[in-house]
Amino acid sequence: MAIRGERAGTGSPRAIIVAPMNLRTVAATRYVTPLREGGSLPAIVEGDDAGLYVVKFRGAGQGSSALVAELVAGEIARALGLPVPEIVLVTLDADLARTEPDPEIQDLIRASAGLNLALDYLPGAAMFDALADPIDAALASKIVWFDAFVSNVDRTPRNPNLLVWHRRPWLIDHGAALYFHHGGTGYRGRAADRFAPIADHALLPLATSLPDADAVLPSRLSPAIVRDILALVPDDWLVPSTPYADASERRAAYDDYLLARLHPPRAFFEEAAACASRARTTTR
Repeated sequence: MAIRGERAGTGSPRAIIVAPMNLRTVAATRYVTPLREGGSLPAIVEGDDAGLYVVKFRGAGQGSSALVAELVAGEIARALGLPVPEIVLVTLDADLARTEPDPEIQDLIRASAGLNLALDYLPGAAMFDALADPIDAALASKIVWFDAFVSNVDRTPRNPNLLVWHRRPWLIDHGAALYFHHGGTGYRGRAADRFAPIADHALLPLATSLPDADAVLPSRLSPAIVRDILALVPDDWLVPSTPYADASERRAAYDDYLLARLHPPRAFFEEAAACASRARTTTR
């Protein structure tokens, strides 16, 4: 059993509930519009369930590793009780490219035929504004802790990757997390990294309860939950890379890395706490 999100009715927020961990699979039936503010050119598509989804394409620049990061980090956030739109798997037919006039989009769709990843589209959501959308210290601290744990470099003041929907912040776009997996070397050796980029986190000055977050959150990521999350990753996305010969070895390496990173003393937490203290000092 694990914490997951579930639809609570059309246009209303998802409830955080306890349910068996799994991902729905939908088939893309219509390419609606690109979201050109994203470097990997995500898009809104319609699924065969009549829902709208923001699709991240495995044919984009960072390939399937970005989808692995999106899925694993997003479901870790959900397990921690943080608000994340529902994540689904999306099957994409290359024939969808025929109706698109843009050659770049045509190439992207064709290169992404098969299984991709998407987040539930939140209609009417607005981008987070630190002045207009206050976040309390407890939630800010949990988000900072989470981003330090998964080494997410992409929640800065310029690009916070937070949406406000139904007066609640929602975490999106975790494809840049777990960036160590782009290096082609053993993952476990990076588990003790302090993650200096947390100094640029959008919510760092608000994260005054980081010790409280560190006291609570690790217990929500038991070995069983971490392995359940990793089991959601399709084998096709875990392409062999040095020094891992196959998908099972790469999945085991993620497992080793994440569990080792949770083991105290947690250097990523110490770095985040030190950076938060400096941020509060400079903003006084």
